[in-house]
Amino acid sequence: MSALRHQFVAGVCPYSRYNSHMHKPDRIEPGPGQESVWDYPRPPEIQSCSAKIEIVFNDSPILTTTRSFRILETSHPPTFYLPYEDFAAGVLVSSLRRSFCEWKGQAAYFDIEVDSKRAFEAAWGYPNPVEGFAALKDHVAVYAHIMDACYVDGELVRAQQGDFYGGWITSNVVGPFKGPAGTQFW
Repeated sequence: MSALRHQFVAGVCPYSRYNSHMHKPDRIEPGPGQESVWDYPRPPEIQSCSAKIEIVFNDSPILTTTRSFRILETSHPPTFYLPYEDFAAGVLVSSLRRSFCEWKGQAAYFDIEVDSKRAFEAAWGYPNPVEGFAALKDHVAVYAHIMDACYVDGELVRAQQGDFYGGWITSNVVGPFKGPAGTQFW
């Protein structure tokens, strides 16, 4: 058997950065009151959330709500989906960008604008989510790293690393988290 064929049979694709023998990170054990993202399911789960969520952009509060949903997916910090109607009037501006999620369907993006300062494609939502995620209709998620600040129950959020993911990290969630370089295939 050729060496190349042997690599494929052994589960190693020589043309891919991901091989089945690549090391996955050690799970951090959660402490009291904490969750591990490695206990989250795949496919993801949707949970109703009554935590107080606040977002500030261009020194202006643009959202305060206690009516959100969390999406929980293996290796990701929670992504919070927030009701359109709880955003300050006029801050969400439709964008032409679209993407597709294998679990939730086609996403539409929004710019966030306050007093002529605009954060491009800073939020996204699912206008017609697939069955199982129907509750996300009329909700959007926001990239925390683009905002001045995002808070969950008064705690300043850290943004999930990476240019695609929108998870929010708080002290009650432990990783390691997907997003930094080298974690694409976790």
